[in-house]
Amino acid sequence: MGDWLGPEEWQAVALSLKVAFWATLGALPLGLLTAFALARWQFPGKQLLNGLVHLPLILPPVVTGYLLLMGFGTRGILGGWLEQIGIVFAFRWTGAALAAGIMAFPLMVRAMRLSIEAVDPRLEQAAATLGASRVWVFATVTLPMILPGILAGTVLAFAKAMGEFGATITFVSNIPGQTQTLPSAIYAFLQIPGGEASAMRLVMVSIAIAMLALLLSEVLAQRLAKRVSGA
Repeated sequence: MGDWLGPEEWQAVALSLKVAFWATLGALPLGLLTAFALARWQFPGKQLLNGLVHLPLILPPVVTGYLLLMGFGTRGILGGWLEQIGIVFAFRWTGAALAAGIMAFPLMVRAMRLSIEAVDPRLEQAAATLGASRVWVFATVTLPMILPGILAGTVLAFAKAMGEFGATITFVSNIPGQTQTLPSAIYAFLQIPGGEASAMRLVMVSIAIAMLALLLSEVLAQRLAKRVSGA
């Protein structure tokens, strides 16, 4: 791939994988907790939380990027304070990961929530009547049954993070080698004469990565489903 892609193209691929990985990893714990809360818990403001979770899907990505810039930019509400302790998001790859994670979060939560709602609570209650704690019930009963949903949500989030453009370019700009991810690089190549070939190569790489991720998730989900069913 290194011979097929130029240095700038390879940088965009490597940065996109890095951003998508950390965006997905960072969103995973909060996504699972949020999905579990929406699926099982009753609390004031539940519908508000549900709306906030899905808001990035409804808002134009540029709006999300602008809100991130206002909040986490160096002059933002939180950005100035975070800069004092050495944490900077604006115009850095970490900001691209933050934007991608936020945009991917709704897809992750939805897949996990549907998986949790499909688990029969009577199975968990049966384990609890045998003296198992809530943590043990979750680890031994609930978690194995929702693993396919967790995997599906993780893959969807990774794919979304790989393809995120609007929020990312608004928040961290399009700086080659620093914040230029695959979609940003494709956009940049299409703006210059003779850049169509580079753009097409990156399009092909994007399709290949997405297909590999989906195929891998399908294989792993089938294996997990067979293990859970005892087949």
